[in-house]
This record gives sequence, C-alpha cells and structure tokens, in this order.
Amino acid sequence: MRAALLPGLAVLAALAGSARAASVEVIVEGAEPGAGEVYVTLCQGGLSEAACPIGRSAPARAAAERFVFTDVPAGVWAVAAFQDENGNSRLDRTGLGLPLEPYGFSGAVARRARPDFASASFALREPGAAVRIRIARPLPRR
Repeated sequence: MRAALLPGLAVLAALAGSARAASVEVIVEGAEPGAGEVYVTLCQGGLSEAACPIGRSAPARAAAERFVFTDVPAGVWAVAAFQDENGNSRLDRTGLGLPLEPYGFSGAVARRARPDFASASFALREPGAAVRIRIARPLPRR
C-alpha cells in the first residue's frame, strides 16, 4: 500500500510546486470621480515605498475603480491605494506625516494608528485573490 501512495504524493507535490503566480483583482471604492488618478500598489514584507514594487494608476472615472494584476508571485501581499488629487504622483502629507489625500489598505487596517503589514496582508495563491479597498480622506480638505 505504501508503494501505491508514493506516485500520488509525487503528483501532489508537483502540483503544489507549480503554484508560482496568480492574479490579484483590486476594487478601490470611495474615489471622487474626476479628482485625479487612483494609485494602487502591491506590497510584500512591508508598506514602505520600497516594499511596494508592483503598481498601477488610472484616472478616477467612477466611485469604484477596478485594477487587475497578473503573474503576481504567490506569497503574502498587502495592497495600498490612494487618490492623487493634485497630480503630483505622491500621497501628500502634513508635517506630522498624516495623509492629506484619500487613502486605504487591504485587510483590517484601522485609521487610528500607523498601518502595519501584518494587518493589511493576505495570502495569495493560485488562481488569485479579489481585494476591496475603501479609500477615505483622513482630514478635512484644506
């Protein structure tokens, strides 16, 4: 019986090893149509700019925008998004580092504290994942 199990286990191991890339569909809700581009990045290992190597942007045409990333390596990822209202391609901040433009993260990131990767992360496996992010303005308009 043991000899009969070995070929089956080898097939399962080969299938598990082939799960190398997946797709991520990100729906960003809360954007203000016509108020600049929506930026979305995929982050691995942290939420700093250096840890977010995969990104896309699109003009905010509706309150919800859809982004699809393909061939993303399987692993633990997080998503960060913001709406660039003034067109400078950056998330503007106050002198204390608080965001001035609408932003959001995947997962259970609270707006009361600095976000951390563990709260924003999710496991990405084949065939992929769908993530919804609600961006919001943390401070009133200046």
